[in-house]
Amino acid sequence: MGFLLTKMMAVFGDREHKVIVVGLDNAGKTTILYQFLTKEAVHTSPTIGSNVEEIAMGNTRFLVWDIGGQDSLRAGWFTYYCNTEIVILVVDSTDRERLTLTKEELHRMLAHEDLQNAAVLILANKQDMKGSLTAAEISQGLTLDSISSHSWHVQACCALTGEGLPASLDWMKSQVVVN
Repeated sequence: MGFLLTKMMAVFGDREHKVIVVGLDNAGKTTILYQFLTKEAVHTSPTIGSNVEEIAMGNTRFLVWDIGGQDSLRAGWFTYYCNTEIVILVVDSTDRERLTLTKEELHRMLAHEDLQNAAVLILANKQDMKGSLTAAEISQGLTLDSISSHSWHVQACCALTGEGLPASLDWMKSQVVVN
């Protein structure tokens, strides 16, 4: 009976799933984290270190680590990788100049052994801004088609309004149910 109960709990999501939120500085990582939690825009300041919050969707719980994206902090991202099931990469869709740097950081992360089984969600943030790159342009700029070792998804969003974020949570939930 205990085995059956354990299996049922696993199927219905009664455990925490570790998620890390990464991206370059000023991409909107912290604003997205608190939009997930409060459904409203929250004034934030640059993250030094990390923020951690739990997001619950029914019986599915995500422990979400928002990690600072300044150059000096990116070298330490690997310390958060252990047991990560989903990587959320937040991209500032208006920052064309640093898209190549974002691509380099993404591919460096995905080469790390602790992330070999992690799914990747790319949030193309700041879609409300004039001249922002589309999700398809960001996908191309990050060379996502070359990634076959991880399941991935690109979601256009706006951290300030929350547009696109419910769909991203649905995708995350589908990934942990599959695994």
